[in-house]
Amino acid sequence: MTLTSPPAEAAVPVDPELAAALAAFTGLPPLTAEMIPLLRRPNPMAPTDDDLACGGRFTVEERAVPGPAGAPEVRLLLCRPTDAPAPVGAVYYMHGGGMILGDNRMGVTEPLTWAQDLGLAVVSVDYRLAPETPHPGPVEDCYAGLVWTADSADELGIDPDRIVVAGTSAGGGLAAALTLMARDRGGPALAGQVLMAPMLDDRNDSASALQMAGTGVWDRAANEVGWNALLGADRGSDGVSPYAAPARATDLSGLPPAIIDVGSAETFRDEDVDYARRLWAAGGRAELHVWPGGFHGFDTIAPQAQLSQEAQAARLRWLRRLLAP
Repeated sequence: MTLTSPPAEAAVPVDPELAAALAAFTGLPPLTAEMIPLLRRPNPMAPTDDDLACGGRFTVEERAVPGPAGAPEVRLLLCRPTDAPAPVGAVYYMHGGGMILGDNRMGVTEPLTWAQDLGLAVVSVDYRLAPETPHPGPVEDCYAGLVWTADSADELGIDPDRIVVAGTSAGGGLAAALTLMARDRGGPALAGQVLMAPMLDDRNDSASALQMAGTGVWDRAANEVGWNALLGADRGSDGVSPYAAPARATDLSGLPPAIIDVGSAETFRDEDVDYARRLWAAGGRAELHVWPGGFHGFDTIAPQAQLSQEAQAARLRWLRRLLAP
């Protein structure tokens, strides 16, 4: 019997239950740089302070804190438990949006579910966006907010030894970058990192990026728009900083425990799997999930799907083990 290989461009099938949700994105025009201002229109579905308070379980406030040297202040969204008998752990969260979209209310709902279950605070950072603010502006905003959070732990009722960084997509890449910066700069000692479909590699040339081109929510062309906005002509060159694209880091030793999850049917699959492999090779602790048939953002777009429920539960279980007294 002769076995034949599938064509290199064959896309990974999407989970049947998720396919209906993905169909809503079929036929949309491809993302271009010119579309960025239109996509930044206010989101009428953004959670309000009352939504984030979760029936009085959290106090909610926005605070402007010192930004990087010579840069504007950074806005932080602070959600703290109202009945906390002792300092609590905290999730320092970075939103997704391909480095070009979003604010500190985008995607914060899931960290709040962790916080309700585990008695945590949530701090979500409103970093400046590309292309108006290229690298290193966004990651430096995130780092400045993280340093302020750790330095203000007593005031905030946070245990500085139980701060976890977390992020989705571009925010996942920023979370990974923060662990590198904190290690290299002698910054806050982080307890862990939650990297949800993280955007890690500006080269945009992995097998999954090529395989999934033209399909899904964030394909190779959209990824190029995001990286070009952040890095300009430097994208793909030898000099890209690991604080911009963590996949460029040559040393992944000495980093906090990580959970990395990604869908099998998305652009970031292979760069995320490789990052987990390199964390293990450097002696690190990492838990990797590749959700079969999951497309980029599946668990946000179709949160009630079985696969989404499993992904959400896995992250919560990991955090519970990590932060157990």
